Amino acid sequence: MVNMRGQPLMPTTQHNGKKLLKEGKAHVVQRCPFTIQFNYATGETRQPIALGVDLGYMNIGFSAKTDKLEVISGTLTLRKDVSKKLAEKRMYRRTRRGRLGYRPPRFDNRTRPEGWLAPSIQHKQESHIRLVETLEKLLPIPFKKVEVGNFDAHKMQNPEITGVEYQQGELQGYEVKEYLLDKWGRTCAYCGKTGVPVEVEHIVPKSRGGTDRVSNLTIACKKCNLKKGDKTAEEFGYLHIQKKAKKSLKATACLNSIRWKLVEQLDAEYTYGYVTKYHRNKLGLEKSHVNDAFVIAGGTNQERCRPYEVIQVRRNNRSLQTNRKGFKPSIRRQKYQLLPYDLVKYNNSTYRVKGVHCYGKRVLLDNPKGKNHSVTIKKVELVKYGKGLLFSLC
Repeated sequence: MVNMRGQPLMPTTQHNGKKLLKEGKAHVVQRCPFTIQFNYATGETRQPIALGVDLGYMNIGFSAKTDKLEVISGTLTLRKDVSKKLAEKRMYRRTRRGRLGYRPPRFDNRTRPEGWLAPSIQHKQESHIRLVETLEKLLPIPFKKVEVGNFDAHKMQNPEITGVEYQQGELQGYEVKEYLLDKWGRTCAYCGKTGVPVEVEHIVPKSRGGTDRVSNLTIACKKCNLKKGDKTAEEFGYLHIQKKAKKSLKATACLNSIRWKLVEQLDAEYTYGYVTKYHRNKLGLEKSHVNDAFVIAGGTNQERCRPYEVIQVRRNNRSLQTNRKGFKPSIRRQKYQLLPYDLVKYNNSTYRVKGVHCYGKRVLLDNPKGKNHSVTIKKVELVKYGKGLLFSLC
């Protein structure tokens, strides 16, 4: 609930909400989470609400609770295509410079300010902040607490490493290719040929989430490298090589970069993972992002609520229309009236838009109970645009 000025109030029961709407004392401002706004001045008595946030690379857990009950909880699933979109953007930019000719590269003119983060990591940081800001618009939250982890990437790869080896690292005294030649015996890791030119090859391809860490690299002859393509070593039929590729530390590096910045920007208290684990086990809760967030918020025996599933949706799509093979070149300069994830009403029922076709004249409605509906856009009524953070009950 929010007051006349749009400031958050304590949540009410479903019965009271229906009564206020029926009497005309409030109106709906948001469907999910369902939020109503008073039409008249009211008192603003508030109880202390604590928000717990379980930081994550792909999923963020959140839980807000009072002394008696949990008022909202859920898991936000972050986007997985940001790095791919950035690479695509870079490709378009470089192609445009080459095509126009008069626009020279500006690599030497760019500087990185203090506290600079890679764009994909900055997206993760801003997603955490955006989630908390969204919850603060719904509930009066004076207390926030987040879990920060202390990750030692070297120990995670090799728990037994100590002393000088820990300080110097795996590549001490080597260039990468020379190290790989010694490690793999100067033979192709797949066909076993020796005395042939070899190339550095990714066990898990970068297009599949692999990294340039030396533990994910091997050597292969050109024929095997081309034949393997974008398959993993396991899919290529070499499980024993796949086992030598250690787990990626992308998530570790990302959280190490943003954890303290998030504590500062959210003005929140912090705790550590081992503390959360101790209290979660003490309460007999299973491991999950929602349960971790509940424990982080200080939850004990409060009545739990039904959690939300939250997804991120792109707010804009710069590539309005691409030219398909076999069709004449065309450029669509305006967006269609409806886009995927928009909420619409059709035959007194609400649906999510699955897609748009026939040049924007028809929409495909997502029907979980059966076949998707394809209807003309004139027969549907827009309820809510689907952009940003989309909440849905589990």
